[in-house]
Formats: sequence, structure tokens, C-alpha cells
Amino acid sequence: MTNARLSARARRTETETETETESEDVADSDLACPECTGQLVVDDEHGETICEDCGLVVEEDSVDRGPEWRAFDSAEKNKKSRVGAPTTNTMHDKGLSTNIDWRNKDAYGNSLGSRQREKMQRLRKWNERFRTRDSKERNLKQALGEIDRMASALGLPNNVRETASVIYRRALNEDLLPGRSIEGVSTSCVYAAARQAGVPRSLDEIADVSRVEKNEIARTYRYVVRELGLEVQPADPESYVPRFASGLELSDEAEHRARSLLRNAKEKGVHSGKSPVGLAAAAVYAAALLTNEKTTQAAVSDVADISEVTIRNRYHELLEAEETLGLA
Repeated sequence: MTNARLSARARRTETETETETESEDVADSDLACPECTGQLVVDDEHGETICEDCGLVVEEDSVDRGPEWRAFDSAEKNKKSRVGAPTTNTMHDKGLSTNIDWRNKDAYGNSLGSRQREKMQRLRKWNERFRTRDSKERNLKQALGEIDRMASALGLPNNVRETASVIYRRALNEDLLPGRSIEGVSTSCVYAAARQAGVPRSLDEIADVSRVEKNEIARTYRYVVRELGLEVQPADPESYVPRFASGLELSDEAEHRARSLLRNAKEKGVHSGKSPVGLAAAAVYAAALLTNEKTTQAAVSDVADISEVTIRNRYHELLEAEETLGLA
């Protein structure tokens, strides 16, 4: 009896192996053209599978597994979509919790009655309490809200907001916050994230949108970078040039000339120990004069948020560096 069972099991194993081999052969044949054994590609737009080499249409009228609806803008797409938003570090619960809409309307757009409105208000209140059950989550919610507010005011992209949120989460997990304000740490995270992403903002610009003083931002930034071991490269003056040139409505020629002045200054070592914002502002002002475009030191000072004295000093240094290179 035992031998019969073993032989039956062996036959089943052989049959399964043969079936797997056949399925692999069929899969390989599906990927190759039956005429020239060329590579097959799927054209989703026309619903066809064609050969790259000979152009043979192997399959047509394939099933479109995408949504059956169309959307012509982001609002319509969000309205018709049946799935939620992707997870994000910019929300304290990473976007995984339930949100109750503030509008007192049902699924058909009709207004709710008074009893239903009271019920929804109670549900919103308890939902908010459950979302922030402990002090750590309340801390994170407040800080991430500050990060989003400052990033919006500074015009920073989404990747900078995500990076700043991750840095703050690390600081919170490693207990770097005791003795420091939530606003100070969140501001330093935005400053560090912007520099890491190559879209730096000056400390003065950061302080303008923050609720803490400039000195506290600088002190907290140094502490966070040191404790977390963040790799933050020194700010490149050239990264400020496009923003300043755009604010002054200068041409591409002036922007290119400003970059050239800064590269020459780097070769001569003029940039060492100087503020990158001041160098960029002076380079933009000098480039505007060299390309015969009208601008003033006061206008550059307003855009770069730096004093006219600094612009004048750096302006002469940049021109001297270029003259020295030209003579060499």
C-alpha cells in the first residue's frame, strides 16, 4: 500500500514538472514573434501587441485594465478616483487615517439636517482625538503643519517638504527636541532639506517666514545637523542666480553671464569665506550692467534680501577676479 502511494506521488510530481515546463515554453513563445521570433511590444493606446522587427500584429482588441472614466483636470481626477492618496511623510499619520469632510452634505450633495449635522460634528471631534492620541503625535502634527506652511511661503517643491518631514521625524525619535521649541526644530529641518535638495534659501528668507529668531534657527540647525550626521554641502552661489534673475526679470544672457562671473570667482578663490547669497546678488547685478540691462542695487537688494553695501563690495571683487583671469 505504501509503495503504491509513493509511485502515485512520483507520477503526480512528474506530471506537475511537465506542466510547468510546458507553461514556461508557452510563456516564452508568447514573448516572441511567431513569424520572425522578434521581440513583442504592447501598444496600450491602440490595444495591440506587435513585433518590433517585422511589424506583425500578433494580438488586437486587448483588454484595457485602466479606469473606465476620463478626467481632464486634477480636480476631476480626484473626484472620480476610487482610491485614496498615497502615503506621505508630510502628515503625522502618513495619510493612512480617515478624514471626515467639513462640508455638511451627503453623497448626493444635499445638505444634512440639524440632527445629522450635530452627529457629524461629534464624529469629527472624536476622529480628531483618536488621530492624535498622545503627545508625540500632537507634536508631530504641529511641526509638520509648520513645515508645510513655511515651504509654501518659500515656494519649495514637494520633495523638500518630504525630506524636511523625514529629518524632523528622526530628530523626534532620537529625543533631540527637549529644551528646544517645535518651531525652531521644524524651521532648521526646512533649511537643511532645502540645502540638501539644491534649492537653498538664505537664513534671512527662512527667518522671515518662521516664528523664531534668526540666531535660534542657526543654533538649532547646527545642533540637528551634528546630532543626526546629515551631509549638507556648502551652498553654491550659482544655485541662487536663477531665482534672483527671475525676480529682476533679466534675460537668459544676463543669467549666463552671472554664472560665468561666479565660476571665475571660484577659480580665483574669491568665494572663500563669503556669503553665497551676497556673491550671487553681486554677480546678478554685475551681469545686468555688462549686458546693458537696467537694474539698480536697490532692486537687487530687495530681491536677494541683502544690503546694498554687501552688493557693492562683492561686485568689485567679482570684476577684479575676472580682469585678473583675462590678463592671465
